[in-house]
Amino acid sequence: MTDFATHLASRLGAEVITLRGAIPARYHHDWTGLDPVEPLALARPRSTEEVAAILSACHAAGIAVVPQGGLTGISGGAHPAADGIVISLERLNQIDAIDTDAGTLTAGAGVVLETAQQAARDAGLLRGIDSGARGSCQLGGVLATNAGGNTVIRYGMARDHVLGLEVVLADGTIVDGMNTMLKNNAGLDLKQLFIGSEGTLGIITRCVLRLHPLPPAKATAFVGCADTDKVIALLRASRAALGPMLSSFEVMWPSFFDFMSQATGLGSPLAGPHGAYVIIEATGFDATATRETLEQLFETAFEKGLVEDGVLARSVKEEQALWAVRESPAEYERVLGPVIPFDVGIPIRLMDHAVTTIGAAIKAAYPTARALCYGHIGDSNLHVVVNVPEAGRAQPTHEVKDLVYGLVRDMGGTVSAEHGIGTIKRAYLAHSRSAVEIGLMRGFKRLLDPKSILNPGKSFDGVGTE
Repeated sequence: MTDFATHLASRLGAEVITLRGAIPARYHHDWTGLDPVEPLALARPRSTEEVAAILSACHAAGIAVVPQGGLTGISGGAHPAADGIVISLERLNQIDAIDTDAGTLTAGAGVVLETAQQAARDAGLLRGIDSGARGSCQLGGVLATNAGGNTVIRYGMARDHVLGLEVVLADGTIVDGMNTMLKNNAGLDLKQLFIGSEGTLGIITRCVLRLHPLPPAKATAFVGCADTDKVIALLRASRAALGPMLSSFEVMWPSFFDFMSQATGLGSPLAGPHGAYVIIEATGFDATATRETLEQLFETAFEKGLVEDGVLARSVKEEQALWAVRESPAEYERVLGPVIPFDVGIPIRLMDHAVTTIGAAIKAAYPTARALCYGHIGDSNLHVVVNVPEAGRAQPTHEVKDLVYGLVRDMGGTVSAEHGIGTIKRAYLAHSRSAVEIGLMRGFKRLLDPKSILNPGKSFDGVGTE
């Protein structure tokens, strides 16, 4: 293997290939918290052709390849293999074109999401995908995990934004599927195979993404509700009143909001405690109409008893303040220490039951544990973050996962709503997918990657064979 890495370096040059011993630590892990692993080599290709050359060589030698983007994943999908190489897509960071007539953006997989967002804004358009990791996550990773984020309720998941993809298969074959048309029903829509596949079927190198009209107006409210039932009723009322103007509906239960607002020193915009906290964001094309519609929703919600207290932002600075606690998960390590994170999907009608049951079950097993709950309730997404203080860095990960994922399965939910399966959820994939579905996934893997060199042991690869 060392000989292979040396040969690859001599073939592509030191500017592209870095050998073990000189690979910067940031490429040894992603944000999952798994123990760092230094791979045989780090490849940083500058073109699709170089990606193809690297994969062709690895395929011939049977060497594992782990693709990496912005390393913001929390499922271990970009975690290196000691006997393989890492391909970082960070140099494929060019925005090739923005077509304002068609409403599309063509870009490399290494373009940072925030860069794509700004380029779209500069052209008077909107890149609809958004997330808290916007300043570091890359388009290739966003698509490979079918990421969601804060605006799914209006614009949908990552796959809803993709018109075309360029993908390199395991043997180095380049698949040019860079479709730019909204309607193209010529045969199978092959790009859907690779979106959400976490780099197990091919490596995304370029993409064509849909853009949307840029709403110039935004209005943001932060409200406190008595309980989850009131939150769900408020969601119904928000959809009815705002329609397509409803761009975000974020819920934070007291376990998350009360703790994080105090631990980070960010505080609360409301005077007293509540059973749940909600951020409602509306965007539109007339500033007065957008704000007045949100204000009317606000008033109606008070009259119907859906809301106990609330504030409306009067400036961009106040909008940012209302979002501050919701966007504070990067502070977990500082204020909590090691955590066991969950990104699950729960039927909306069972959301209160899920929050209550999961929290109670964790407390029963670990009385001192903190279980922080928040999420994008409008798309059934619930985040749970668990920390057992006395366990330190030896958190009871497997026991807590068995507990939480078992409850999610029993509620008819999914073990992964928007962050993929990666390494850390493989054992629980059958909680959410049938044996037939997993068998089909593995069949696609055998067809496209017969030597199983692409992100081996991640997501559905090997599930059911252990």
